[in-house]
Amino acid sequence: QVQLKESGGGLVLAGGSLRLSCAASGGTFSYYTVGWFRQAPGKEREAVAVIDLSGGCTVYGDSMKGRFSCSRDNGKNTVYLQMNSLKPEDTAVYYCAARYYAISEYAYWGQGTQVTVSS
Repeated sequence: QVQLKESGGGLVLAGGSLRLSCAASGGTFSYYTVGWFRQAPGKEREAVAVIDLSGGCTVYGDSMKGRFSCSRDNGKNTVYLQMNSLKPEDTAVYYCAARYYAISEYAYWGQGTQVTVSS
């Protein structure tokens, strides 16, 4: 059983940066693909990025490409989401989720961390 906990959210001015962390426990972290998702009020959850076992990061959404990046430190069982040039429309609850590399469904989710970008 993998437990995930996000941290690093908060209030930031437009144009600022935040780095979110997703700390994992309870499993062999290096065997898990980790995804970042976000959900804004009144909107559906959307995928933000995914990081594979080797640390390769794919950012989804044209609005996020070039501003967001992700990385992982398997020694610390932690995945990061670096967000730069933040915009008010990035305001959302951000979640990390993990799936065993051979399985397509994300089975483990964190509680989420709030990111608020003010203009």
